[in-house]
Amino acid sequence: MSEDIRITPSILNADRGNLASEIARISDVSDYIHLDVMDNIFVPNFTFDFDTASKIIRETPIPVDSHLMVAEVDQIAIDYAQAGSASVTFHVEACKDIRSTASGIRKYGSRASFALKPQTEIDLYEDFLDEVDMVLIMTVEPGFGGQKFMVEMMEKVKRTKKLIGSRPIWVQVDGGVSLETIEIARDAGADTFVAGSAVFNSVDPAAMVSALRKKAESVN
Repeated sequence: MSEDIRITPSILNADRGNLASEIARISDVSDYIHLDVMDNIFVPNFTFDFDTASKIIRETPIPVDSHLMVAEVDQIAIDYAQAGSASVTFHVEACKDIRSTASGIRKYGSRASFALKPQTEIDLYEDFLDEVDMVLIMTVEPGFGGQKFMVEMMEKVKRTKKLIGSRPIWVQVDGGVSLETIEIARDAGADTFVAGSAVFNSVDPAAMVSALRKKAESVN
Protein backbone atom coordinates (compact mmCIF):
# COMPACT_ATOMS: atom_id res chain seq x y z
CA MET A 1 0.00 0.00 0.00
CA SER A 2 1.19 3.50 -0.81
CA GLU A 3 2.02 5.63 2.23
CA ASP A 4 0.74 8.69 0.37
CA ILE A 5 -2.71 7.33 -0.50
CA ARG A 6 -5.25 5.89 1.90
CA ILE A 7 -8.51 4.11 1.06
CA THR A 8 -11.02 4.10 3.91
CA PRO A 9 -14.18 2.13 3.01
CA SER A 10 -17.36 3.39 4.66
CA ILE A 11 -19.59 0.74 6.20
CA LEU A 12 -22.65 2.98 5.69
CA ASN A 13 -23.62 0.85 2.70
CA ALA A 14 -22.43 -2.47 4.13
CA ASP A 15 -24.80 -5.18 5.34
CA ARG A 16 -25.22 -4.09 8.96
CA GLY A 17 -26.61 -7.46 9.92
CA ASN A 18 -23.25 -9.00 9.03
CA LEU A 19 -20.83 -6.17 9.73
CA ALA A 20 -18.00 -8.34 11.03
CA SER A 21 -17.90 -10.42 7.86
CA GLU A 22 -18.37 -7.33 5.66
CA ILE A 23 -15.38 -5.65 7.32
CA ALA A 24 -13.33 -8.85 7.11
CA ARG A 25 -13.82 -8.88 3.33
CA ILE A 26 -11.89 -5.62 2.88
CA SER A 27 -9.60 -5.40 5.93
CA ASP A 28 -6.48 -6.74 4.22
CA VAL A 29 -6.58 -4.13 1.45
CA SER A 30 -7.90 -1.09 3.36
CA ASP A 31 -6.06 1.48 5.46
CA TYR A 32 -8.95 2.33 7.77
CA ILE A 33 -12.63 1.53 8.19
CA HIS A 34 -14.72 4.70 7.95
CA LEU A 35 -17.44 4.69 10.59
CA ASP A 36 -20.27 7.12 9.81
CA VAL A 37 -22.02 8.17 13.01
CA MET A 38 -25.26 10.11 12.47
CA ASP A 39 -27.66 11.32 15.16
CA ASN A 40 -30.75 12.36 13.14
CA ILE A 41 -30.21 15.91 14.44
CA PHE A 42 -27.14 17.29 12.67
CA VAL A 43 -28.12 15.23 9.64
CA PRO A 44 -31.54 13.69 8.82
CA ASN A 45 -30.46 10.09 9.32
CA PHE A 46 -29.45 7.80 12.19
CA THR A 47 -26.80 5.09 12.04
CA PHE A 48 -25.15 3.97 15.30
CA ASP A 49 -25.43 4.92 18.96
CA PHE A 50 -22.26 5.17 21.04
CA ASP A 51 -22.44 1.65 22.48
CA THR A 52 -22.88 0.06 19.07
CA ALA A 53 -20.14 2.20 17.55
CA SER A 54 -17.77 1.40 20.43
CA LYS A 55 -18.30 -2.31 19.86
CA ILE A 56 -17.48 -1.90 16.15
CA ILE A 57 -14.33 0.06 17.04
CA ARG A 58 -13.21 -2.61 19.52
CA GLU A 59 -13.87 -5.54 17.18
CA THR A 60 -12.60 -4.12 13.88
CA PRO A 61 -9.18 -5.62 13.03
CA ILE A 62 -7.84 -2.46 11.35
CA PRO A 63 -7.89 1.18 12.50
CA VAL A 64 -11.24 2.96 12.60
CA ASP A 65 -11.78 6.46 11.22
CA SER A 66 -14.87 7.76 13.06
CA HIS A 67 -16.76 10.50 11.22
CA LEU A 68 -19.18 12.19 13.61
CA MET A 69 -22.14 13.81 11.90
CA VAL A 70 -23.71 14.75 15.21
CA ALA A 71 -24.82 17.88 17.03
CA GLU A 72 -23.00 19.22 20.11
CA VAL A 73 -19.97 17.18 19.12
CA ASP A 74 -17.28 18.60 21.42
CA GLN A 75 -17.41 15.97 24.19
CA ILE A 76 -18.74 13.21 21.92
CA ALA A 77 -15.62 13.47 19.75
CA ILE A 78 -13.38 13.01 22.77
CA ASP A 79 -15.49 10.01 23.85
CA TYR A 80 -14.88 8.39 20.46
CA ALA A 81 -11.15 8.90 20.84
CA GLN A 82 -11.28 7.34 24.29
CA ALA A 83 -13.25 4.43 22.79
CA GLY A 84 -10.28 3.59 20.58
CA SER A 85 -10.84 5.33 17.26
CA ALA A 86 -7.57 5.76 15.38
CA SER A 87 -8.96 8.98 13.91
CA VAL A 88 -11.90 11.14 14.94
CA THR A 89 -13.51 13.67 12.58
CA PHE A 90 -15.96 16.26 13.85
CA HIS A 91 -17.87 18.85 11.85
CA VAL A 92 -16.89 22.47 12.38
CA GLU A 93 -20.55 23.40 11.97
CA ALA A 94 -21.41 21.41 15.12
CA CYS A 95 -18.38 22.29 17.25
CA LYS A 96 -18.25 25.08 19.84
CA ASP A 97 -14.50 24.96 20.56
CA ILE A 98 -12.36 23.46 17.80
CA ARG A 99 -9.03 23.76 19.63
CA SER A 100 -10.29 22.14 22.81
CA THR A 101 -12.04 19.34 20.93
CA ALA A 102 -9.02 18.56 18.74
CA SER A 103 -6.72 18.64 21.76
CA GLY A 104 -9.03 16.29 23.66
CA ILE A 105 -9.02 13.84 20.77
CA ARG A 106 -5.24 13.88 20.53
CA LYS A 107 -4.93 13.40 24.30
CA TYR A 108 -6.16 9.81 23.83
CA GLY A 109 -3.70 9.10 21.01
CA SER A 110 -6.16 9.52 18.15
CA ARG A 111 -5.68 11.62 15.05
CA ALA A 112 -7.89 14.72 15.10
CA SER A 113 -9.75 15.91 12.02
CA PHE A 114 -12.40 18.44 11.16
CA ALA A 115 -14.94 18.19 8.36
CA LEU A 116 -16.56 20.84 6.17
CA LYS A 117 -20.00 20.55 4.59
CA PRO A 118 -20.17 21.67 0.95
CA GLN A 119 -21.32 25.21 1.78
CA THR A 120 -18.62 25.77 4.44
CA GLU A 121 -15.45 27.54 3.31
CA ILE A 122 -12.02 26.37 4.43
CA ASP A 123 -10.63 29.90 4.71
CA LEU A 124 -12.75 30.50 7.81
CA TYR A 125 -10.84 27.72 9.57
CA GLU A 126 -7.29 28.33 8.36
CA ASP A 127 -6.18 29.32 11.86
CA PHE A 128 -7.13 25.88 13.19
CA LEU A 129 -5.08 23.78 10.76
CA ASP A 130 -2.24 23.30 13.22
CA GLU A 131 -4.71 21.69 15.63
CA VAL A 132 -5.62 18.79 13.33
CA ASP A 133 -4.05 15.89 11.44
CA MET A 134 -6.59 15.77 8.61
CA VAL A 135 -9.23 17.91 6.92
CA LEU A 136 -12.31 16.24 5.45
CA ILE A 137 -13.92 17.95 2.48
CA MET A 138 -17.44 16.60 1.98
CA THR A 139 -18.14 15.97 -1.70
CA VAL A 140 -21.84 15.35 -0.99
CA GLU A 141 -24.24 16.74 1.59
CA PRO A 142 -23.70 14.55 4.67
CA GLY A 143 -26.44 12.21 5.78
CA PHE A 144 -26.89 9.55 3.11
CA GLY A 145 -24.77 7.21 1.02
CA GLY A 146 -25.00 6.80 -2.72
CA GLN A 147 -25.05 10.49 -3.65
CA LYS A 148 -23.41 12.00 -6.72
CA PHE A 149 -19.85 13.34 -6.39
CA MET A 150 -19.79 17.16 -6.31
CA VAL A 151 -16.96 17.99 -8.67
CA GLU A 152 -17.32 21.67 -7.77
CA MET A 153 -15.80 20.84 -4.38
CA MET A 154 -12.42 20.24 -6.04
CA GLU A 155 -11.64 23.96 -5.84
CA LYS A 156 -12.05 23.70 -2.07
CA VAL A 157 -9.74 20.66 -2.03
CA LYS A 158 -7.11 22.63 -3.96
CA ARG A 159 -7.51 25.61 -1.64
CA THR A 160 -7.20 23.39 1.43
CA LYS A 161 -4.05 21.80 0.08
CA LYS A 162 -2.58 25.24 -0.60
CA LEU A 163 -3.38 26.48 2.91
CA ILE A 164 -1.84 23.35 4.45
CA GLY A 165 1.40 23.90 2.54
CA SER A 166 4.20 21.65 3.75
CA ARG A 167 2.45 20.57 6.95
CA PRO A 168 1.82 16.79 7.20
CA ILE A 169 -1.97 17.15 7.24
CA TRP A 170 -4.03 14.69 5.22
CA VAL A 171 -6.86 15.82 2.93
CA GLN A 172 -9.82 13.44 2.85
CA VAL A 173 -12.81 13.43 0.52
CA ASP A 174 -16.08 11.70 1.30
CA GLY A 175 -19.07 11.25 -1.00
CA GLY A 176 -19.48 9.77 -4.44
CA VAL A 177 -15.90 8.47 -4.62
CA SER A 178 -15.72 5.81 -7.34
CA LEU A 179 -13.53 4.57 -10.19
CA GLU A 180 -14.91 7.49 -12.21
CA THR A 181 -14.13 10.22 -9.65
CA ILE A 182 -11.15 9.20 -7.51
CA GLU A 183 -8.59 10.45 -10.05
CA ILE A 184 -10.32 13.85 -10.13
CA ALA A 185 -10.07 14.11 -6.35
CA ARG A 186 -6.47 12.90 -6.28
CA ASP A 187 -5.49 15.41 -8.97
CA ALA A 188 -7.02 18.20 -6.84
CA GLY A 189 -4.84 17.21 -3.89
CA ALA A 190 -6.80 14.66 -1.86
CA ASP A 191 -4.83 11.74 -0.44
CA THR A 192 -7.39 9.94 1.73
CA PHE A 193 -10.55 8.59 0.12
CA VAL A 194 -13.80 7.41 1.67
CA ALA A 195 -15.66 5.00 -0.58
CA GLY A 196 -18.92 3.38 0.47
CA SER A 197 -21.37 2.48 -2.28
CA ALA A 198 -18.58 1.85 -4.79
CA VAL A 199 -17.05 -0.75 -2.49
CA PHE A 200 -19.94 -2.55 -0.83
CA ASN A 201 -22.27 -2.48 -3.84
CA SER A 202 -19.61 -4.16 -5.98
CA VAL A 203 -19.39 -7.90 -6.60
CA ASP A 204 -15.92 -8.08 -5.01
CA PRO A 205 -15.41 -5.30 -2.42
CA ALA A 206 -11.73 -6.10 -1.84
CA ALA A 207 -10.96 -5.99 -5.56
CA MET A 208 -12.77 -2.64 -5.76
CA VAL A 209 -10.64 -1.18 -2.95
CA SER A 210 -7.52 -2.30 -4.80
CA ALA A 211 -8.82 -0.87 -8.07
CA LEU A 212 -9.58 2.48 -6.41
CA ARG A 213 -6.08 2.57 -4.94
CA LYS A 214 -4.52 1.81 -8.32
CA LYS A 215 -6.54 4.61 -9.95
CA ALA A 216 -5.47 7.11 -7.31
CA GLU A 217 -1.83 6.03 -7.58
CA SER A 218 -1.92 6.55 -11.35
CA VAL A 219 -2.23 10.33 -10.83
CA ASN A 220 1.19 11.95 -10.85
